[in-house]
Amino acid sequence: MLHLMWRRVRTAALALSAIAALTFGAAAPTGAAATPAPAPKKQGPASVAYVEVNDHSMLNVGKYTLANGGGNAFDVAVIFAANINYNTDTKTAYLHFNENVQRVLDNVATEVRPLQRKGIKVILSVLGNHQGAGFANFPSQPAAMAFAKQLSDAVAKYGLDGIDFDDEYAKYGTNGTSRPNSSSFVHLVTALRANMPNKIISLYNIGPSASRLSHGGVDISSKFDYAWNPYYGTWQVPGIALPKTKLSPAAVQIGRTSQRTAASLARRTVRDGYGVYLTYNLDGTDRSADVSAFTRELYGSDAVYTP
Repeated sequence: MLHLMWRRVRTAALALSAIAALTFGAAAPTGAAATPAPAPKKQGPASVAYVEVNDHSMLNVGKYTLANGGGNAFDVAVIFAANINYNTDTKTAYLHFNENVQRVLDNVATEVRPLQRKGIKVILSVLGNHQGAGFANFPSQPAAMAFAKQLSDAVAKYGLDGIDFDDEYAKYGTNGTSRPNSSSFVHLVTALRANMPNKIISLYNIGPSASRLSHGGVDISSKFDYAWNPYYGTWQVPGIALPKTKLSPAAVQIGRTSQRTAASLARRTVRDGYGVYLTYNLDGTDRSADVSAFTRELYGSDAVYTP
């Protein structure tokens, strides 16, 4: 009888533990990305939202859903931006987070995981910082590989979904750094893809790196998941050998590009068979009218904003 009572008590305790785990969530390993709940399916190109985290919250990306079906208006959220900096003592490039990017990364549980749980991928953009270091002037393959490891380590540590390359503001030649060379970006992307074979690598199609995608018989075009036009309010097909499904010739700045232009670019995206639509600078204002201008064309639905 006592043995039977103990079994019942233990069974009840296990049941309560299971309920608590479902209610409050089990602890995840540090850096582990959230397992996304199945998002309502939508048909059409993937929508990308860059967020200037110096001024705005990443959570804004998850506040827009489609009126028809409830799917996410945005599929990829970009943390803008980390930097490639230069250490003049060691003469090496290193990955740098300003205080706002670091705040997002230190608070991934509240800034990133809610998006990932909705099925939105969150990637980190890396940008030059006026110090001479860029993706196109690593002096050797080992130097490029060392920086690639810093990138992949950050993705693993914070449970992110990938890296975006934006080769602007490097000021090549500053601090005694070299000018762009043909091998640097090839070595960097090759190493990064080897480090994270199942993560996103995207190209903001600008700067010396964007025109240096092959060297020594190696072409890195196929190592990218996406490439997009960097000029807002325009249509420009990225010059990289990727299928249309991975390209965004359209680029809009939310709140600055007119709704008419945003709609026209979205219409052309669908008509010409491209698979990505790029947006920049999503802020904390209710931008449902601006977002609806392109979601109507991409997905046949208005966007709903939920604060």
